Amino acid sequence: MGKMGTFQIQDFKKFQKELEEIKQESSSFLEGCAKELAARLLTEVVKRTPVGEGVFQVVKGPDGKISKYQKGKKKGEVKLERLRSGGVLRRGWISKTQGEAEQKSGTPSAREVIEYTNGLAIEHMGGMYRIVICNVVAWSSYVEYGHRQKPGQFVPVLGKKLKKAWVPGVFMLTISEQKLQKLTPALLEKKIKKFLGDSLS
Repeated sequence: MGKMGTFQIQDFKKFQKELEEIKQESSSFLEGCAKELAARLLTEVVKRTPVGEGVFQVVKGPDGKISKYQKGKKKGEVKLERLRSGGVLRRGWISKTQGEAEQKSGTPSAREVIEYTNGLAIEHMGGMYRIVICNVVAWSSYVEYGHRQKPGQFVPVLGKKLKKAWVPGVFMLTISEQKLQKLTPALLEKKIKKFLGDSLS
């Protein structure tokens, strides 16, 4: 028959109290982990999101006719005025509406990503914590998965004629998710060890 180790009831009560404290702290710890993973995903996906040339408007003369270049650029090419620089799709990851993404300029900074992530709601279902990340720009899914288009059609907003019948997807979110999934186990293991070490010390 095996021997049982000796312990004092005070040690057991202390250990039980520590476990109860860990249980209370674990919810905020898990929410913190979820937000950190969301911030890492957003940082990665913003980097992978392509930046377009911007939004253009065809320039019309005083007579209401479309102006064309006579010199410099290709003769007969339509004159365009840039209304907005590119980057709306990148800003769409940390905006609440497409209009908000269109009003801002530049690529979101790391601080903006973290601030946005900290404001996201966390859904707690059973043993799972979930944060929904989406791009609010209407055409984001077309850039992600690809889309059909009509070759030769002039698109004033882009300022050019379409060339290909199919534009392949960039898969910015898909690739970013796959990269994060590879890093997550090691990252969480390190955080859990630190959390348990701090909680039990």
